[in-house]
Amino acid sequence: MKTEVLPLDAASLERAALSLRAGEVAAFPTETVYGLGADALNAQAVGKIYAAKGRPADNPLIVHIAELGDLDKLITGADARARALMGAFWPGPLTLILPRGSRVPDVVSAGLDTVAVRMPSHPAALALIRAAGTPLAAPSANRSGRPSPTTAAHVLADMDGRVPLILDGGACSVGVESTVLDLTRGQAAILRPGGVTLEMLRTLLPEVRVDEAVLRPLAAGGEARSPGMKHRHYAPAARVIVVTGGGEARAAAIRGRYDAAALEGQRAVILCQAGHAALYGDRKAQVLGDGAGEMAANLFAALREADAQGMELILAEAIQTEGMGLALMNRLLRAADFEVAEAGGCQNSE
Repeated sequence: MKTEVLPLDAASLERAALSLRAGEVAAFPTETVYGLGADALNAQAVGKIYAAKGRPADNPLIVHIAELGDLDKLITGADARARALMGAFWPGPLTLILPRGSRVPDVVSAGLDTVAVRMPSHPAALALIRAAGTPLAAPSANRSGRPSPTTAAHVLADMDGRVPLILDGGACSVGVESTVLDLTRGQAAILRPGGVTLEMLRTLLPEVRVDEAVLRPLAAGGEARSPGMKHRHYAPAARVIVVTGGGEARAAAIRGRYDAAALEGQRAVILCQAGHAALYGDRKAQVLGDGAGEMAANLFAALREADAQGMELILAEAIQTEGMGLALMNRLLRAADFEVAEAGGCQNSE
């Protein structure tokens, strides 16, 4: 299969929509990351997503809609909480887990009785869904387990020869996947943090909690009710270690591990916050940004760059989990397969 990268214009959108209507897949930009879309009501088409990504069959997908009327095709009902959240945060980076309707194929929901739905805010994503005339199941457009793509070049690097076309809409603005909120088990629970933060959600639902699996591995035998819960995700080829602690103690721990790796002939890079690079002297450091939102937006590109440069070890500063810090730490911990080093000692978070 030859993969084409198309400019984001009306002709390319129509071509992608024709492909989707014919039961094929297409990669397209959203405000979060690039998605790999297929007709969510066509089980055979959705199966092509799993094949292209090498995605485990027990990892459910998110369905993207462009109109609230599309919900009738997907769910059996939405309570007052769901409607309030839709009014406040849609279109945008919030996915709601709701009771699944009979038209949704098992392959979309990995056999669960729920379905994850969101309305993206990216104009091209909305235009494509409308042109296709159907909700689109669309996980991130990367090989399963790899860092998510935030540019068309990232998609091509992973999916060349595996998908027919990629719509190039430039860099994604949020840069991490949507927040996933489960509304089907009583108290609303964040299963995956993202661009709509816990603090934002609590302005409408003060009782919202964060699922334990956000910052630690899913318990053995646990059910993955959302993408990003069960399998290793967002991981580069390099080993990733998240270093906790603060100030000079954390910097000293990172310097020590970096120098030890260098003595063994390993290529290492430090991922740090703006203003911290000077703490690491002439060691190779990649500044992610100033503040959790900017750092989260740049994380996947930095992980991919580390691979491109042949890095073998990535030492990442941990940050506080307020606001977008929760999403950043979730992605870092999963990229590291929960390998955590405390300033002054090492532990695995399991």
